[in-house]
Amino acid sequence: MAQSLSMVLLHIVFSTHNRQKTIPKHLRSKLHAYLAGVCRAIGAEAFRVGGTDDHVHIACTLPRTLTMAKLVEEVKKPSSSWMKQQEGGTANFSWQSGYGIFSLGQSKLSALLRYVDNQEEHHRSNSFKEELLVLLEKYGVSYDEKYLWD
Repeated sequence: MAQSLSMVLLHIVFSTHNRQKTIPKHLRSKLHAYLAGVCRAIGAEAFRVGGTDDHVHIACTLPRTLTMAKLVEEVKKPSSSWMKQQEGGTANFSWQSGYGIFSLGQSKLSALLRYVDNQEEHHRSNSFKEELLVLLEKYGVSYDEKYLWD
């Protein structure tokens, strides 16, 4: 095969440092748009970005030239700087050091997009911690809870 092709769909989730509520409502949609733009700039198709005041979800593709870790690094670094520069943002804004990244099949993409779109509603009754534990179970990820939280 002369050409390298791929279609790896990802669900990425990460929170603010110590899950602090440092993503104000008035910046949320701008941050989500910025994150989508960063994804596109590094070759990841961003299908959806959403979240709440303490975390984000990204539904995107994995570019064939990047590792998952590099993709997340390339998204988190500039978005953290961007948040620090925004009026009404937090000068000491930062993301947590870790992240969750999960693969999914094409048939699950629509459900993921609905899930990301409904984050505000979902988090009226569930915290980020509760949500992450459910996601880890859903995607079959083994974990030791004492190492999940920074």
